[in-house]
Amino acid sequence: MHLDILDKLANEVEMEVQSVYREIEARAMTNHQRVLKGFHLAKTSDYHLRGTTGYGYNDTGREALEKIYAHIFGAEAALVRGQIVSGTHAIAIALFGMLRPGDELLAVQGSPYDTLEEIIGKRGNAPGSLKDLGISYNQVELTPEGTLDWEGIEAALNPRTRVMLVQRSRGYAWRPSLTMAELQKLINYIKKRAPQVYVFVDNCYGELVETLEPTAIGADLIAGSLMKNPGGGLAPTGGYVAGRKDLVERAANRWTAPGIGAEVGPSLGHQGLLFQGIFLAPHIVAEALKGAVFAARLFERLGFKVSPAYDEQRSDIIQAIALESPERLVAFCRGIQGASPVDAHALPEPDYMPGYEDDVIMAAGTFVQGASLELTADAPLRQPYAVYLQGGLSKEYVRIGVINAAKNVLKIK
Repeated sequence: MHLDILDKLANEVEMEVQSVYREIEARAMTNHQRVLKGFHLAKTSDYHLRGTTGYGYNDTGREALEKIYAHIFGAEAALVRGQIVSGTHAIAIALFGMLRPGDELLAVQGSPYDTLEEIIGKRGNAPGSLKDLGISYNQVELTPEGTLDWEGIEAALNPRTRVMLVQRSRGYAWRPSLTMAELQKLINYIKKRAPQVYVFVDNCYGELVETLEPTAIGADLIAGSLMKNPGGGLAPTGGYVAGRKDLVERAANRWTAPGIGAEVGPSLGHQGLLFQGIFLAPHIVAEALKGAVFAARLFERLGFKVSPAYDEQRSDIIQAIALESPERLVAFCRGIQGASPVDAHALPEPDYMPGYEDDVIMAAGTFVQGASLELTADAPLRQPYAVYLQGGLSKEYVRIGVINAAKNVLKIK
């Protein structure tokens, strides 16, 4: 395809997807109203935006921020800290808080996200894994259509099952992300058959995409990263855990130490960015979703398989595109990198990354290192050589990046 024809196609796509954009904007309005109410309930003041040092005792800003998060997520309590270094870290402290030796962790969507496998002990022999501590693991595969296997889940439940792990996003898998309606059905199903089981949701990439969050519909605990959706593109680091008060306390005891829990932890100089980030998050997430819709339709028109389709319901910000060759995968990521504001001159290469089984290629020319909400593209080098695009601080920026990626891909025979 001639490159000026690609630009014309992009304009056609932009017109095609306008009705989907309007739906996204309507949900963003609902979410923004809920976020703003959280600020009002916390009686947010300018002194809350200042940080603390040392132990961080009596940090009223930190308390206000966690009250806001609890309201947004429909939770009893929240732990929101800059010292949580990633979504994987947040998930780890949640799991180690809920599980005890002799318990079983049950995943109901097949293998979890790659970085969780060593935490569980499913892969490798990392000291201190759940397996190392005597916590067993079981998983139920999805059906061939990518949906939950209800009979398989019921058969897997047993007296030792303590935590059911649910992943809201698709991760590095060619399957649909889990909608809130599907999650509600799953929660009701589990609570009726095994009320002793905690429903834990890896909420990464899903925050503020729909108008309800997992804890608002019955999940016991959720966790995620501030460098993804709730950071609003401003949070320089951090993660969160939210849900039942007793389970948040358990996670806090694993984050610091029993008896100390959430009472310490300085907010330092970036407290204001965490407040401003969650305030902007509904809008920035909406921009990222519009970018994903544009990318889906453009590459669909170019003849590639995409998941989800541009007009399908979404429950995360991730757009998967099957490029079907490692060369196209590299070309796509280099196109995104080349359109980035930071390190545009860099050429991403597939390589080993800690926590991943396959070599991974990542394009992330971001202001905050690894901030997926800004605009990133990454993938493990395995069939069907699908790239996973996420984020975008503005839909205009995503459009520029995606067109640049498409131009690179179309040069590969």
